[in-house]
Amino acid sequence: MRWNIKPKPKQEAIKALAQVLNVEDIVAQLLLQRGITTYEEAKTFFRPQLSHLHDPFLMKDMAIAVSRIQQAIADNENILVYGDYDVDGTTSVALLSSYLLSYYPNVATYIPDRYGEGYGVSYQGIDFAEDNNFTLIITLDCGVKAIDKVAYAKEKGIDFIICDHHRPGKNLPDAVAVLDAKREDCTYPYDELCGCGVGFKLIQALAVKNGQTIEDLVPYLDLVATAIGADIVPITGENRVLAYYGLQVINNNPRTGFKAIIEQTKKQKLSITDVVFTIAPRINAAGRMKHGQHAVNLLTETNLEQANKFAEEIESYNLDRKNLDKKITKEALQQIVDNKEEDKFTTVVYKNTWHKGVIGIVASRLTENYYRPTLVFTKSGDKLAASARSVKGFDVYNALEASSEFIEQFGGHKYAAGLTLLESQYEAFKTKFEEVVCNTIDKHLLTPEITVDSILNFTDITPKLMRIINQFEPFGPGNMTPVFMAENLKDSGYAKGVGADESHLKCAVYQPSTTTSRERINAIGFNLGDKLDTVSQGTFNAVFSIDENEWQGKTSLQLKIRDVK
Repeated sequence: MRWNIKPKPKQEAIKALAQVLNVEDIVAQLLLQRGITTYEEAKTFFRPQLSHLHDPFLMKDMAIAVSRIQQAIADNENILVYGDYDVDGTTSVALLSSYLLSYYPNVATYIPDRYGEGYGVSYQGIDFAEDNNFTLIITLDCGVKAIDKVAYAKEKGIDFIICDHHRPGKNLPDAVAVLDAKREDCTYPYDELCGCGVGFKLIQALAVKNGQTIEDLVPYLDLVATAIGADIVPITGENRVLAYYGLQVINNNPRTGFKAIIEQTKKQKLSITDVVFTIAPRINAAGRMKHGQHAVNLLTETNLEQANKFAEEIESYNLDRKNLDKKITKEALQQIVDNKEEDKFTTVVYKNTWHKGVIGIVASRLTENYYRPTLVFTKSGDKLAASARSVKGFDVYNALEASSEFIEQFGGHKYAAGLTLLESQYEAFKTKFEEVVCNTIDKHLLTPEITVDSILNFTDITPKLMRIINQFEPFGPGNMTPVFMAENLKDSGYAKGVGADESHLKCAVYQPSTTTSRERINAIGFNLGDKLDTVSQGTFNAVFSIDENEWQGKTSLQLKIRDVK
């Protein structure tokens, strides 16, 4: 691991902010590193307000979209709310459809089948709309590249409103409205919304026309917070406000579907991390293993008994997903060894029987293992489909663009993308992708990096600091959990491997150079069991976050160690 210690802001800036906020220097430093330099900015950060959300009509085409929906309602048209099969897509569909259905009955939902139709808008979906007399389709988390599909729908007299957050191509579809803050001609002040976030801006705009306030929309924010966490968008600006209030809804007054999921997880108070690792995988499991519509049904269900049945089904899908993920990851790792490809700049693997629903997770696992841009392919109809994952600092979307002569279709983000190609092009693509990455990646990016906010002495680790760090939540890209480094530590003699195979490290450490050298702090290092000797045999440096550990009704501080040297 590379330890990358962030530059320390100027001491006078730290002192000035610490004084005006009446906080310790370390807190001021953490705030400055997050771009917070004044009392007002700190107040906005620590006390997000719904009033901080931008006017939805600042988004290009928003007024046109609202007008077309109002016209559809006035003319008694059928509206089809269409979304992707992942968490962002299914939460978006649940959000917009349930809002529209609160005052207009002619609304239905459509999630494409991952296997029969693939990602995004499908001809099958448009044919369904025509057969069932839908004249307006509103897409969420997809559609910004669906030029041919939108043209096909237009020939059938079906209009499109597109709500997306992916990077558009050179041309936009000929839709009535395209809501996407990443459009070059859109001057909306915040362009990091997820698909559900764009959907929320649409209902915010509709609410203005319906005489409602932002407070009326708070019950929908559990969906938005879940999508923000699952889609790994920055938790800054509007996303921070939406996630902050959405978490309150999840913990205090969640929709019936969420209650049923939380009941399955046995969790008490959920953080954004819990949402990402417990709620999101279950919602995703429906689209991965069965059909995304199951997730929408759960998220829009109002009867608790029925919701519990749906949640139990989804729990079984999630268990199946876990087992498949484990099996395929093992096979993929073996394939890399068998093909003697451990030393390449990329990981590209393929097996025609791998389950399409879990190849994205497997790609993430392989990236963790070999730490390089990764593609996992499987057979999908008469083509191959792949999920791509990248390493920090490298844009895999651009690498795919540079290899696009061999690709049928692709789309996504800097760190995650999807593509399809003909089987006959697989080897040529694999060679080209390796060449592109080899020639464009900074080689140091192939070593995992831990970003450290600050060097910290043990004397600074106090319950008060922990209380303030807790107020930095919700954490995520752009506002990660603060990570510290402490130097010249010693184990107090209790270090040991724990867990079934002793793969985790447990110890109690102190810092002889500080005045509190006799005060030990308990520490846990997940998957750091192999560092036991380093910790046991002398002084060492550690990178860690500060955590709270509850045991037998008592709460104490502990270090969550990320790495030791």
